[in-house]
Amino acid sequence: MNVLVLQHVAVEHPGVFRDFFRADGIELHTVQLDEGQRIPALELFDMMLVMGGPQDVWQEAEHPWLVAEKAAIRRFVVDMQRPYLGICLGHQLLAAAIGGAVMPAVTSEVGVMPVSLNATGRADPLLRGLPDPLAVLQWHSAEVTALPVDAEILASSDACKVQAFRYGAHAYGLQCHVEITKDTVAEWAAIPEYASALEKLMGKDAVGALDRTVAANLPGFRANALKLYRNFMALMPNATQATILRAAHG
Repeated sequence: MNVLVLQHVAVEHPGVFRDFFRADGIELHTVQLDEGQRIPALELFDMMLVMGGPQDVWQEAEHPWLVAEKAAIRRFVVDMQRPYLGICLGHQLLAAAIGGAVMPAVTSEVGVMPVSLNATGRADPLLRGLPDPLAVLQWHSAEVTALPVDAEILASSDACKVQAFRYGAHAYGLQCHVEITKDTVAEWAAIPEYASALEKLMGKDAVGALDRTVAANLPGFRANALKLYRNFMALMPNATQATILRAAHG
């Protein structure tokens, strides 16, 4: 199985999911879009994983590669109907690519916070078996404000209605972060936009305070991430078109 990972800044990588993919012998092909790397032929990939970043989906003038990225996401999800998981910016990009809307958040969310699953989310194959409410790391100042009619909201928070959604049976967006590792806070706090948002909401010792909170929750974060990973992998067909195409070409 080949997984295409789209990243928008080096430190926002698949995090703990890298351990799970590695244990399963699954290859990750990472494209660093902010560094000018191009998206390869989509047909060769079984799954697309799109990570977070400091950019906003509407900043196409500042980041022209967003145009090609949204087109690739739409083709992969809508036309090819292959599995997709988007986290934070990746969640917002999925919504924008399939006809939804993303706007600046009325209330920014930064910190370890709960999200609540609705009835659809509790029964959904991706989220089934996860705690409700679910403790997650939030770090965003934009949010999905509208989804197309064929998408369903799965989870919400007090400040953000669309914390998780599903499009069709194979594409998911998560506004919250579930890929957390022990290094996440330190790595992200080095990004000026992230550090500013953190200090604005949590005060002067924000980095240290958040790092301690994440460390205390890390075992639960990992257990939840593993459950979500296994649920998502169970949605994969036994022989995808990408696998068949690669085999046919040796």
